[in-house]
Amino acid sequence: MAVKIRLKRMGKIRAPFYRVVVMDSRTKRDGRAIEEIGKYHPTEQPSLIDIDIERAHYWLSQGAQPTEAVAALIKIVDEGKLQTKEPKTPKKDLYEAAIAAAGGKNDAGTDGPTPRKKAAKKAEPKAEAKATEATEATEATEADTKADEATEAAADDTAKAEA
Repeated sequence: MAVKIRLKRMGKIRAPFYRVVVMDSRTKRDGRAIEEIGKYHPTEQPSLIDIDIERAHYWLSQGAQPTEAVAALIKIVDEGKLQTKEPKTPKKDLYEAAIAAAGGKNDAGTDGPTPRKKAAKKAEPKAEAKATEATEATEATEADTKADEATEAAADDTAKAEA
């Protein structure tokens, strides 16, 4: 059986990434692989090349033939010419730096959500209920007097209009 080390294309249209795989030369490009030994993301800057070089050398010693692209990738990894990307700074650090630059206090140091207020004692709600009933009663009597005044004013206007 002729074994090849080649790239298996994955991803979306115009956003490819590849897996470096060992597979039978007669299988489809994206077919079933014998073993996946790495990955290659050409669209990232710099390109991500992650190959298990020990497994690649094992398969090369067993007679697997690498494609031109995979041979170039293995050569880059072997020679150590691999460029690495700077690690991203965590968002929490960026947030804390922005808070420090603004001169405000940092709320990130609190543990968990703020505690809830304790419920009022049972005797207090009864007193509050009586107070609200009293205010509602006075508001109702005020509304009644305003309504009576409005009807009297309307009656006066109609009397003047008839005269």
